[in-house]
Amino acid sequence: MAVGEGDGWAGLGWDGWRDHARVRDRLERGADPNAWSGGRPLHRAAVFGSPEVVAELSRRVDDVDAEEEGCTALWAAVLSDRADNARVLTAAGADPWRTALADWSPGRLSLAGPTPDLFMVPAGERGLTPAESAAATEGRRLTAALGDLHYEGTGLACVAGIDAAEAARRLGTEPYEDPELDSLLEDLWTYDMDESLRIIGATDVPGGCVITQPWGYAPQMPGVQTLLSAGTVCYGLYANPKSGNQGSIVRDGAVEGWDLHPGGGPGEDDSSEEVLASYLYRHSAVAYACAHVGLRLTDARAVTGPPDIWLKLPQRDYWH
Repeated sequence: MAVGEGDGWAGLGWDGWRDHARVRDRLERGADPNAWSGGRPLHRAAVFGSPEVVAELSRRVDDVDAEEEGCTALWAAVLSDRADNARVLTAAGADPWRTALADWSPGRLSLAGPTPDLFMVPAGERGLTPAESAAATEGRRLTAALGDLHYEGTGLACVAGIDAAEAARRLGTEPYEDPELDSLLEDLWTYDMDESLRIIGATDVPGGCVITQPWGYAPQMPGVQTLLSAGTVCYGLYANPKSGNQGSIVRDGAVEGWDLHPGGGPGEDDSSEEVLASYLYRHSAVAYACAHVGLRLTDARAVTGPPDIWLKLPQRDYWH
């Protein structure tokens, strides 16, 4: 294959960044070590590649600390828990203590992750605050407690400071008891869709309660969260099978955030606390939603079921 158009990386999939011989061949035939489809090859390799590929690119780039969307390749490696690639980048001259997002550098972020001894902390460089250290400890505990969840299609409302009984009172629901409920839940097509969306589960957890619907978005509807959040805060999540995780924050009846992306990476405009949370709960949207409002689940039952109690929402408009 001739490398004569664009940046020379066309057709190289994610697996290709682990193939040292293949990447080196591309480079020898003219691929640009500094550009890849609007981004940077070193950033791709830092996340998806092998240490050998990272070392090869590090020798060829103009600047090992060049930024992509405000962050270096070393930041990308630390954010992805690629300690192997982070070590190679540091040996090539990358700066672990160069600030990336908010007040976080790759070195400081690593202190909250699985390899806190990844870098030597220089004199005068601050480490984690007590609050950040506690958040990191809780992040490890919570993600371990929830385990590897399958929750596609599930809707949740994580509510701080109230129990399931109070949630039921606020929503005006009654316990839903149907002798055929278990069999119906195994075959929801036998339910009228509008009726099935009115059935929700509620479970007490340390710090509050979780409202769940394993087959739909009802707990995240604005009207539901508005009622639940009176005097407190609620984080809603719908794991949309078509478009991915959709998050929302409602505090004391007012929507603070909508169409959020819990479990994704941190953004350039995030606060220091949001950057840390996005790192601790990347790829774990449920844990992120729970942690945001201070719920301290000890297992996944509140999400995967069965709930403490089934409830049926009254007939009303929950969208306006």
